[in-house]
Amino acid sequence: MANLNLTQYLREIQSSWQSRSGTEVSELLSFNHPHVMSSKLILEGFEKSVERIVEAPFDEIVVLHLRCLSYINQQKYLEAYTEQSALVQAFTKLFQTQKEDNWALFIMYVISLDLRMFAIKADKELAKKGADKPGQTLEKAAECLMGLFRVCAADNRSSDEDTKRWGMLYLVNQLLKIYFRINKLHLCKALIRAIDASQFKDQFSLSQQVTYRYYVGRKAIFESDFKSAEKYLTYAFERCHKNCRANKRLILIYLIPVKMLLGHLPTPQLLRKYDLLQFSEVVQAVREGNLRRLNNALLQHDAFFIRCGVYLILEKLKVTTYRNLFKKVTLLMKTHQIPIEAYLEALKFMGVEDIDLDETQCIIANLIFENKIKGYISNSHNKLVISKQNAFPSLAAIV
Repeated sequence: MANLNLTQYLREIQSSWQSRSGTEVSELLSFNHPHVMSSKLILEGFEKSVERIVEAPFDEIVVLHLRCLSYINQQKYLEAYTEQSALVQAFTKLFQTQKEDNWALFIMYVISLDLRMFAIKADKELAKKGADKPGQTLEKAAECLMGLFRVCAADNRSSDEDTKRWGMLYLVNQLLKIYFRINKLHLCKALIRAIDASQFKDQFSLSQQVTYRYYVGRKAIFESDFKSAEKYLTYAFERCHKNCRANKRLILIYLIPVKMLLGHLPTPQLLRKYDLLQFSEVVQAVREGNLRRLNNALLQHDAFFIRCGVYLILEKLKVTTYRNLFKKVTLLMKTHQIPIEAYLEALKFMGVEDIDLDETQCIIANLIFENKIKGYISNSHNKLVISKQNAFPSLAAIV
């Protein structure tokens, strides 16, 4: 394949198109296929050869692919993206004419993936040139992919077996990847609604369902809907193939902080298995109610946590750490009426600076409001009066 000449390539792709073999055509249009290594495909005036061997209107797509390949070989990613974008648009028109047929879905998968990858490289090229608007090419790519999505979503007449709607989730996942990268999460809402309303939502390929739930789970985190985030991310982690360790690790980077907020701390074995020891000190600090240790752990690995986008979630663990610290103080006092000063001294001992009784009361009041402590503050006696039964409910039991 790496030594394929132009005529051989054109005859092979034409034969695959004529036999309606979506997988074979998709391979011959993919930039992950060995044919892209051949130096014999880009000849001067190759367009005439394409028109002679490949039938219209598919010939236009092949011409655009070879032009794109020429620019990729020259590492001109902006020009390559332009050609690939034109290819996707030409395919969208052709795809729309294929009534009650979905054999070309495999072609759609390949060309849409390559479009997104070239858009990323084009944006990096623009950034080096000092572009004012980061992610502008990816944004255009998203508009291009939306054209394909509309074709798939509108295919209501075909049978369940032949409908193009089977391609919806793949495109949604490509779009979610783009929207997360360019930080336009509000655009995800309509896509998620479309998939949730689909009759195929539990029948798409498992790999696509895992990807989808990973991104929906991350979106739920941004909306502070941690219960939903836990549900989606747990699904993604448990069903992600065991050999895809990198993907399982990626899911855990978001699932671990969410589960910690909901009262489930990861085991040391899990952190070691997936090389996530950056969380070890955080886990120990929360378990001990040690605010000083938590602050040091967040500071030590702040670059990793910020890069992964979980630093602000981990900051929320301070509330859980307060709760665990106050539980220890309460157990030491051996009474159900504890002076607020006792909690104030504990906070000072943990390195919390510039804090007074009023601020300590405020922290306790928030913990009571969030059902993390059962009790009330007696202002007249400046004490916390706790319930004699289960004053510090299990975090996992708190909805």
